[in-house]
Amino acid sequence: MNSAATTKRKIFARPSVLVGNILQLGGILAACLALKTSRLTRSPTFAVTSILLAWILLYFSSHAIAHYLVGRSVGIRFLSYTVGGTGNPEGWPQGLRWIFEHLPFFGVQTEKLSMQHVSPGARALMWSAGVTSSAIVPTLSALWAWRAGIPWSGRFCLFALLWALGTLASNWTSRTGDYSKMRRALSHQCNTI
Repeated sequence: MNSAATTKRKIFARPSVLVGNILQLGGILAACLALKTSRLTRSPTFAVTSILLAWILLYFSSHAIAHYLVGRSVGIRFLSYTVGGTGNPEGWPQGLRWIFEHLPFFGVQTEKLSMQHVSPGARALMWSAGVTSSAIVPTLSALWAWRAGIPWSGRFCLFALLWALGTLASNWTSRTGDYSKMRRALSHQCNTI
């Protein structure tokens, strides 16, 4: 049986925590520069291209680092980052699934012992941080572009909002997504009370 739920994530690279943080922070910084450029340019095509670039950079750069930042704040340690296809292939429709299994998403590898020593609520918070961030942060960039009056950004903002809702919904219903891991952590907490 080779269903999406049993297929292992395809890992392309395992950068250290330091290198992963630098790459993701660089992606976030590049996204901010692209947003600034979109506001300064006189070309509507270039402005929209800059907004799209910023949104993509934020989508790929905000997920794993949110896991890391929230995880570290609750006492979870991490071994490395991973770069590979989506860890939630079943969350994507069949036509997009293959593409998302081959895109370079950042993930983060937790240290098992530290995961065992934090509360189930802390684990749930860490698990929920990634997908929540990858839905909200890029959408906020599109909202900023719209509020800044950048040409065509209203339509892009609507697209970004629908994409974010789809991301949250597909992850919520998936058996392999971060929200599923969050629910398992919380159910473990309920079972131990």
